Amino acid sequence: MEQNTGNRENEHQATLQITGMTCAACATRIEKGLGRMEGVSSANVNLALEQATVTYDPKQSDLRKMEEKIESLGYGTMKETMDFEITGMTCAACATRIEKGLSRMPGISQANVNLALETAHVEYAAGMVTVKDMMKKVEQLGYKALPKQEAKDSAELRRQEINHKRFKWMMAAILSLPLLWAMVGHFSFTSWIPVPSLFMNPWFQLVLATPVQFLIGGQFYVGAYKALRNKSANMDVLVALGTSAAYFYSLYLTIRSIGMEMHHPVEMYYETSSILITLILVGKWFEALAKGRSSEAIKSLMGLQAKTALVLRDGQEVSIPVEDVEVGDTVIVKPGEKIPVDGKVLQGLSSVDESMLTGESLPVEKREGDAVVGATLNKNGMLRVQATKVGSETALAQIIKVVEEAQGSKAPIQRIADVISGIFVPIVVGIAVVTFLIWYFGVEPGQFASALEKAIAVLVIACPCALGLATPTSIMAGSGRAAEFGILFKGGEHLESAQAIEVVVLDKTGTVTSGKPVLTDVIPAPLMTEQSLLRTTAAVERQSEHPLADAIVAGALDRSKSLPLPEAKDFENLPGYGVSARVDGRLVLVGTRKLMAERGVPVEAALNAMRQLEDAGKTAMLVAVDGKYAGMVAVADTIKETSREAVSRLQEMGIEVIMITGDNERTAKAIAAQAGIHQVLAEVLPEGKAEEVKKLQQSGKRIAMVGDGINDAPALATADIGMAIGTGTDVAMEAADVTLMRGDLNAIADAILMSRRTMGNIKQNLFWALAYNTIGIPIAAIGFLAPWLAGAAMAFSSVSVVLNALRLQRVKL
Repeated sequence: MEQNTGNRENEHQATLQITGMTCAACATRIEKGLGRMEGVSSANVNLALEQATVTYDPKQSDLRKMEEKIESLGYGTMKETMDFEITGMTCAACATRIEKGLSRMPGISQANVNLALETAHVEYAAGMVTVKDMMKKVEQLGYKALPKQEAKDSAELRRQEINHKRFKWMMAAILSLPLLWAMVGHFSFTSWIPVPSLFMNPWFQLVLATPVQFLIGGQFYVGAYKALRNKSANMDVLVALGTSAAYFYSLYLTIRSIGMEMHHPVEMYYETSSILITLILVGKWFEALAKGRSSEAIKSLMGLQAKTALVLRDGQEVSIPVEDVEVGDTVIVKPGEKIPVDGKVLQGLSSVDESMLTGESLPVEKREGDAVVGATLNKNGMLRVQATKVGSETALAQIIKVVEEAQGSKAPIQRIADVISGIFVPIVVGIAVVTFLIWYFGVEPGQFASALEKAIAVLVIACPCALGLATPTSIMAGSGRAAEFGILFKGGEHLESAQAIEVVVLDKTGTVTSGKPVLTDVIPAPLMTEQSLLRTTAAVERQSEHPLADAIVAGALDRSKSLPLPEAKDFENLPGYGVSARVDGRLVLVGTRKLMAERGVPVEAALNAMRQLEDAGKTAMLVAVDGKYAGMVAVADTIKETSREAVSRLQEMGIEVIMITGDNERTAKAIAAQAGIHQVLAEVLPEGKAEEVKKLQQSGKRIAMVGDGINDAPALATADIGMAIGTGTDVAMEAADVTLMRGDLNAIADAILMSRRTMGNIKQNLFWALAYNTIGIPIAAIGFLAPWLAGAAMAFSSVSVVLNALRLQRVKL
């Protein structure tokens, strides 16, 4: 909890839940660390309660600084997060106001409001503030917040919102049409258009304009009042000021017209306010339609999920909703069906289309023991799958979560828009007042109506809606489109910073290479056939548990599918040397030079070929039968088919590519040469990879680290951008900023290109939003822009920004 202490007026007290303390020394350390902070007058840490009670001056310190201090001391604070659906926002100033209001609440360390998604993400200290407190605060600010899990289905909410906006603008248009007709009759070049005398009657115009102004347009008054009450200004203030000026001036003229002859029509401005409101509402409707399209990526991902699952329960096949599947259940997946959950194949052989996950169009063969992912498509065989992850733990659910978080986060570039939006409205009101005074006292002295019209045009043309939408809509569209290609950015900041990458550091095993050794060469001695050598060697190696042995056996079975392997007896593992066994009564040795020398087998004739294989990055093994050299087999972790092409693409983009590995330099250079990589960091221990990344960063260049294993996690976290190959471990993916769901290294270039396209799109949006206001305000002030035209232009600017962002959804990589 946080409260005013009462001892000093400017002091508050905060209570923080702490994690990671093990003894009294921990508590003392945290106490001293907090006590030394500027603005903190006292700090008391209770080990039993795992709480810190801090008395501090909020002008000098805050909750976030305390949390950072505790984290720097090696401990953690219990934070909770909550996502809200926000209704009632109209522009960037609304989002900024909610953000500031929530951030100032005791216990809230971070609040992020997204105007385009109409959501708020709040990080808060457990026990210091409640969800109800936050909802109440948002309500006080003039909006409504609903926790996401309590909110209606977002698609239904958006549909209702779009329908409501369409109804409002259509009603406004029906009432404004006669006013527009009357306005057209004032122009000399339209004198041929007949205008009913009733339409020119000021009292009739008043009857039509009033519901538009106060019922349909009432939202602008409510929004303006709430903004001003909270000492800020937004789009609603500008619209309310502009339309009210036109409406009330017309009302004044209407009252003055009492007793005047009606055949002398009085020039009114009811159409200005009504048409303005109508056009702004049309713009908001178009905006809602476009914003609905920008979240298509999430909808399409959610649509991939299977709805039901066929599960074995008590020996019976039962069809149940996918939400009811439990870990350990046996799920039956028939050909043509989606696999409902993540799991492991217990029985069956099939090919599975994993394109939704990896972007790879070719089906992947699945057999007993292989892992399968929920929402992928089983093509041609029946599978029995044991569920290992269900619900929110599945890969698809995690992908959806990452995309949602990325779409809801802010890129650093958005701070520019936030700062401008915060000061824009007061400046515009000032410009409008100056415009009115110049026209009324200088350009057209005494012409109140003309001066007012120019001031209204300035107010309306300057609405900063486009500025507020410029960044979030591009982030939504860009991160959503990237997800369709299997590229998951964990936040807007990573989507922004990826475009500045200058050096890509690639881990070798599992990243440049497939990570799985394969049989590459079979070289028989004279008088020995290749098939005979391979079958004999594989028979011995089948008894071994070494990964290289698996590669030889798999290679032998693949090359001689019709012939069974002979049986090996008296198998012996010789650590550091190789293996031996009897096959068809003959003693077979498979191993190193040392093994052959120890057993007296002459192999000098084969050593030159063996060195050539090793220079190519392969592991060569000598084979002897009954004491005589029989041949040689070689195994290698081969580079992925697309690695060379991907490296070439990165180099063409002006990006330096470096390979890092724990392998010996000769093997590393051989693999690097195959991939077209010119710089290699070899024999680097796992813990040394992060150090190597730091050294590269010292040159001032922005570094991306790409890896797939647990040993890559520190380096991924150290780099400016960490990219995890999605076929790797969960630890690597957790430490990374970007997850590449495909094992293909082309995804690195695609991620950087997507970042560049998105940032280019954001810059276009910000430029046009700012240029539009910069050009529009002076044109309106000079008098070249009627208020209704200003309203149409303002509405068009917001829609155009959203439509420009949506172009990212059609990007081809």
